[in-house]
Amino acid sequence: MEEANIIVFIMELVGTIAFASSGAMLAMRKEMDVFGVCVLGVVTSVGGGLIRDLILGIVPPGMFRKPVYTLVAVGVSVLMFAVVYTRHSWMKGKAAVAYDLTMMVFDALGLGIFTVVGVNTAWGAGYRQRFLLVFVGVLTGVGGGLLRDVMAQVKPYILHKHIYACASIAGALVCVLGRAVIGRLGAMMAGAAVVILIRFLAAYYRWNLPRVRMEESE
Repeated sequence: MEEANIIVFIMELVGTIAFASSGAMLAMRKEMDVFGVCVLGVVTSVGGGLIRDLILGIVPPGMFRKPVYTLVAVGVSVLMFAVVYTRHSWMKGKAAVAYDLTMMVFDALGLGIFTVVGVNTAWGAGYRQRFLLVFVGVLTGVGGGLLRDVMAQVKPYILHKHIYACASIAGALVCVLGRAVIGRLGAMMAGAAVVILIRFLAAYYRWNLPRVRMEESE
């Protein structure tokens, strides 16, 4: 395996762990059982890639051809459940703040990594059209989290919170446009860094896109 491919593989594992953790944490907050925790962890970590592969015509999708990511997601979910199960008061009081911070960090890491992994997968499949590359990159980044939120019956994070999808779009653009300048691996690193930086800044400064607030009728 080439050095660049090893680095990409490590990035994919880190992204899988990050997204599986965020999915498992949300499932536990929704008081799902251990099976539900595993399902939400797996869906969050590989759901975006599954949709991406179907769009790109990659069949069977990568989660079935390389089950290591699914197995890692299950392992992370079970581990987190075991830890929290023995300390089930972790979301009370000050721990709730820690939960929100941890979710933000996991989501930022997963979003940044999977956005550029999506672009890289499209490159590997022979696609070079920039709009398609950016689209599948963003879809890979936000797809798992969107499925997670829908299954957990919460308002999708990407539609209302801290410039989530826009950060993914910015990172995908940097990755796509940067390849000609700094190479494939450099572009992936730069794109992921942009996504993570924007997410951290948006969370810290509470940046949100404009929205219309409707007064509740009496």
